[in-house]
Amino acid sequence: MIQTVNKYPIDEILKKNASFYYVIPKYQREYTWSYKEWNALYDDITENSEGYFIGSIICINTGDSNYPRLEVIDGQQRLTTLCLLLLAIYRRLNEHKDEMDEDDYDEISWIRKALQNDKNSNGLILLPQVQNNNQDDFSTVMNENGILKYAKKVPFYGRRKIARCFYQFLYKIDLDLKNCEDKVAKLLEIKKKVCNAMLVKIEVSTHSDAYILFESLNNRGMPLTAVDLMKNLIMARAERVGLTVDDCFEQWKELLELLTDDYATQERFFRYYYNAFKNRLNEPFRKDDLKKKDPLGIVATKSNLLQIYEKLINNNLSGFLNDVLEAGRIFADLRDREDDKTPYRRALLDLARIQGVPSYQLLMFLLKNKEELQITEDIIIKVINLLTVFFVRRNVTDYPGTRDLNRIFMDTISAIENDSAKGSAVYDTVKHILSQWVASDELFIERLNGDIYKENTGAARFILCALAQKYMTKETWTDLWEYKQYEKSNNNVFIWTIEHIFPEGENIPDAWVEMIAGGNRELANEYLQKYVHKLGNLTITGYNSALSNFPFEQKRDRVNKDGISIGYKNGLEINRELAEKDKWTVDDIKERTEKLVSEVAEMFRFPK
Repeated sequence: MIQTVNKYPIDEILKKNASFYYVIPKYQREYTWSYKEWNALYDDITENSEGYFIGSIICINTGDSNYPRLEVIDGQQRLTTLCLLLLAIYRRLNEHKDEMDEDDYDEISWIRKALQNDKNSNGLILLPQVQNNNQDDFSTVMNENGILKYAKKVPFYGRRKIARCFYQFLYKIDLDLKNCEDKVAKLLEIKKKVCNAMLVKIEVSTHSDAYILFESLNNRGMPLTAVDLMKNLIMARAERVGLTVDDCFEQWKELLELLTDDYATQERFFRYYYNAFKNRLNEPFRKDDLKKKDPLGIVATKSNLLQIYEKLINNNLSGFLNDVLEAGRIFADLRDREDDKTPYRRALLDLARIQGVPSYQLLMFLLKNKEELQITEDIIIKVINLLTVFFVRRNVTDYPGTRDLNRIFMDTISAIENDSAKGSAVYDTVKHILSQWVASDELFIERLNGDIYKENTGAARFILCALAQKYMTKETWTDLWEYKQYEKSNNNVFIWTIEHIFPEGENIPDAWVEMIAGGNRELANEYLQKYVHKLGNLTITGYNSALSNFPFEQKRDRVNKDGISIGYKNGLEINRELAEKDKWTVDDIKERTEKLVSEVAEMFRFPK
């Protein structure tokens, strides 16, 4: 397993005229260290005595006996950073060369020859991986400081971490030199401490050995997520089953690109994938003498995710990668609705806007098994619309609870499988299971009559937009969910936003005290607490940060700088009666609430 384990000073790890060089495999994470890690490394080395221990690296020797090529499996952050620290020392020594004794010139030469390597394609001791321009940025900073004669120039490299690390070390060195009379002596002292700092270099013979060791060590610069560890398991397993590490990495990379670089989204996908296909995924692990129906786990959670996937990866790596990649494409299509050309694009947009993401595990199952289940696009649209109704009612009432949602959709999938449902029977099964959990009409109407904006602003916005769009035609269609950058900040805001007709702020304007309560401020405050967040007091208008505090007439007649109405005369059907009113009272709020609640209850009635 382990070929060699040795403790070396840095001047042996980065050796002058070395016959070996280091390579960061492309499947490793990009360079992620930042100011915290850079400063800690510099301070640890310079503030401690010579020979300070700074960690370990794990390498696989993939070259030959004459020219070892050391593939760095763990330690790329530390190794890259040490090279940049030596480069910063090299630059400052060069700048003070005229103050040096000739005997000290070798110190500059040593750094240059330690960072160079003619055995490597980029002419350096370290070949970083290509993600986020790491390799090009590393070559560029070496070229600009005289280590390389040529390097590909990449735009904006100074904004990325490789260059920022180098300049941070220059800054740290300059702080140490600031009040120092003999700057050369100080620089040579720093160099000596760096060169004498100790690293343990562990060389192993295979990728699988490297990753087993990698997981057992706890000296990494950045914590690993469950998804990172899954990748490590895949790379370790690839070699054992006759697959190439590169091919497996490309499939894994494609999957993560589909899922975006947001870890929460990645983790959600892996939980949903297992939950959606649990029955099939458990099949190879079931044994006659094993009573457990789901030996991998009843449900995927954050705590058991890695245990589940370790078994799936070890069982059939090739099949797992192909299957999970197909599911990843479906999940990406569910999330990426803006460019979706399918007939159910608009239905998916509504489901996402009402926060129906937990149902994606059910939709992944249906779409992946579409042909086997004999379901048409019309049936899929019906299911999505049903889910939207379910989530409107759920998010208004907060029933069922969040912790029940996974079980509901997993039970729905199990019912489809157990009943061998096909075609329209799939929709009927989904409807039957959801009907056992959907909020009752009585509870839905009760909560609609409550402070809906205060209880769930997202649900309130969805309902108001649905009411406004209900009367739109193809010719009058307006996208009420469109964003734009607000001119006074860098934040994106909805062009169309929720508007409280009677203002929600505690400092009620005098004009509103007069209109709503006949000048009685105490009564106006009482009305504010009781009615301001009711559905009847809410509408949709064009974005205007100052609109809500205006008197009713000004809010009704408000136009923007181009003369376009952004008040209640904005053409939306939901504002038609407001555009015709001259005042706004508590009775108006009650009457409009009753009318809108009745309309919403009918729009989102769950079919019996």
